[in-house]
Amino acid sequence: MLQIRNLTKKYGKFTALDNLNLTIDQGQIFGFVGPNGAGKTTTMKIVAGLLRPDSGQVYLDGIEQKEHIKEFKERIGYMPDFFGVYDNLKAKEYMEFYASIYGIEGEQSRKLSLELMDLVGLSDKADSYVDSLSRGMKQRLCLARSLIHNPEFLILDEPASGLDPRARYDMKEIIKELNKRGKTILISSHILPELAQMCTNIGIIENGKMMVTGTVEEIMTTRGTASPLVMRFVNGQEKAIEILKENELVDNITIRDNSVSILFKGNEEEEAMLLTDMIKNGAYVNYFSREESDLESLFIQITGHTEQDTGEA
Repeated sequence: MLQIRNLTKKYGKFTALDNLNLTIDQGQIFGFVGPNGAGKTTTMKIVAGLLRPDSGQVYLDGIEQKEHIKEFKERIGYMPDFFGVYDNLKAKEYMEFYASIYGIEGEQSRKLSLELMDLVGLSDKADSYVDSLSRGMKQRLCLARSLIHNPEFLILDEPASGLDPRARYDMKEIIKELNKRGKTILISSHILPELAQMCTNIGIIENGKMMVTGTVEEIMTTRGTASPLVMRFVNGQEKAIEILKENELVDNITIRDNSVSILFKGNEEEEAMLLTDMIKNGAYVNYFSREESDLESLFIQITGHTEQDTGEA
């Protein structure tokens, strides 16, 4: 859906983006990860049409941005990392104002504004003044604003920044619901465990260059840090270990009492086949699960930065 080719952007002598390439397929929630100054926000602003690159191209479903900028912008919704709100406007008035920018007026504007506010959980705040809303509510209002023209592709720059755990959870659930409704989403965040839970794919950027892209599991497997598959046995562990040793998708078998941990390079279907094979051969398995992927460890391994080092980029 989105293709970025050889994107370069400089600020004086500083190179923010260095020949950046990225592809995001339709239906993905793509997590954009990188340390402070890596180029995340610069990339997002360029894709949103708010900043011009020095060179390179951006395509959306084959449409080149520079040649079709109006159509391009109509298909993209952008939620910035820092946004202004208007004092002395009620939330519904704020939404209707942005609807008018896209030529949506009258009853259609009012109906659409209320529908979007309901989607982000703000239907009971329609008559509240924007400046009286909590930070989390303002974030959700900004997200609703970015949906006013029904874009296909959403760019969310740090949507959970500064939110408490409950507000972050609400934002995550809204983003997942938008994805279910057909939105393709590019999202940056420094809350790496939540990105790992939410995103279908991630990309790690460093010094303006894309270091690696793929699913968390694919990248960890490539880097030799894939999430281990852990199993425990009531009986039949020795037979199970024989089966594991014969399976070409199994590496690094670690045995601790009645627990066995392996690096398994197969997919979910192949995991199920492995479990079935062990049970059929007499292994009594009472636990069989992947340990949670650790995106933060992967990030540190690739960039050399801790999560605390990160900030707006």
